[in-house]
Amino acid sequence: MNALSSPPYDPLAHGWERFQDAGFIDLVGPIVTRRGADGLRAFGFTAETKHANLIGVVHGGMLMTLADRALGVAAWDAAGGRPSVTVQFDMQFVSTAKMGDFVAVEPELLRLTSSLVFMRGTLKVGDRAVAAANGVWKILSRPG
Repeated sequence: MNALSSPPYDPLAHGWERFQDAGFIDLVGPIVTRRGADGLRAFGFTAETKHANLIGVVHGGMLMTLADRALGVAAWDAAGGRPSVTVQFDMQFVSTAKMGDFVAVEPELLRLTSSLVFMRGTLKVGDRAVAAANGVWKILSRPG
């Protein structure tokens, strides 16, 4: 690091916490989270070499994974903790994220019905939009 560069962003030093998920997310993570003023959880990750595509920027699949997890967890929260599954998901890629970038998304609840949750979010590096996502989640009935 030279005198003109700043140290990399450390999300844990800025109120983010590690999101525990022993499944697929554990393989591509770590992913971090923090609760927003609206009660929904924002999610983020710091791009590492394992997240690169063939041209050396963050793979679109990783951005989609972050968005699906963030909006999906927000759907669960909006549905009062009832499990919700993705039934429709759209993503638009606007710019690239590079290795070392911290990519974050703050989910926004668009609509909640008795059986569906409509969500959207913009993935950003700082103030710069990297991708936009929106989708619909089906609220499942709890067994028993």
